[in-house]
Amino acid sequence: MFYLADAYVRPFFKTQMKTLRDRADAGRQLAQKLTAYAERSDVLVLGLARGGIPVAYEIAKALHVPLDVLIVRKLGVPGHEELAMGAIASGGIRVLNASVVENLAIPPAVIDQIAEMETAELTRRAQAYGGASAPPEIVGKTIILVDDGIATGATLRAAIAALRTQNPARIVVAVGVVPPETYDELCAEVEEFVSILRPAPFWGVGLWFDRFSPTSDEEVRTLLARAKRHVKS
Repeated sequence: MFYLADAYVRPFFKTQMKTLRDRADAGRQLAQKLTAYAERSDVLVLGLARGGIPVAYEIAKALHVPLDVLIVRKLGVPGHEELAMGAIASGGIRVLNASVVENLAIPPAVIDQIAEMETAELTRRAQAYGGASAPPEIVGKTIILVDDGIATGATLRAAIAALRTQNPARIVVAVGVVPPETYDELCAEVEEFVSILRPAPFWGVGLWFDRFSPTSDEEVRTLLARAKRHVKS
């Protein structure tokens, strides 16, 4: 799939395409599609850090359910980092793509070395977002896994695989924008997939938002803290 930079594509399509205002707008629209999960004690919203958190916050607030963060770091193949040989996620979870590892004969020592580097960044982010907190309970829960948008789906697949190891009752994916082919592929991996836009041609996630500035660690911390006030005790 070929993606062009937003700066080149947007001028040609801006007057013809439907877009989302920002991540918060995406979250509010997704919440309207997820009302069946409102005020349920078995539901947890997990936002993928960092861009998924502003979207997830609006969903959790509207549904009056807890919000937490899921940090996933891809383990790229050395020299071809865009190809994932696995991923690590919050809670000490490591998921490997066995076919990639075996076909490329990647030694365990190399996997460990890359995992160690990515763990350092995962740990930094976990601490930045309030690392003293215990990981959320996943077993038996309905997890609404949220991101702003998906391109190839590699990171989301890693997140799904990581969650499956913790035996959730149900995984619901909610994203603002996703290519139709990626949507079709991922629908087979989860119990429900909700999105706002499924444009073709896709071009890139940021193109479909009017405002798509980077999400900071401070914004993640603020939204996670604020979300706790919207959950009924």
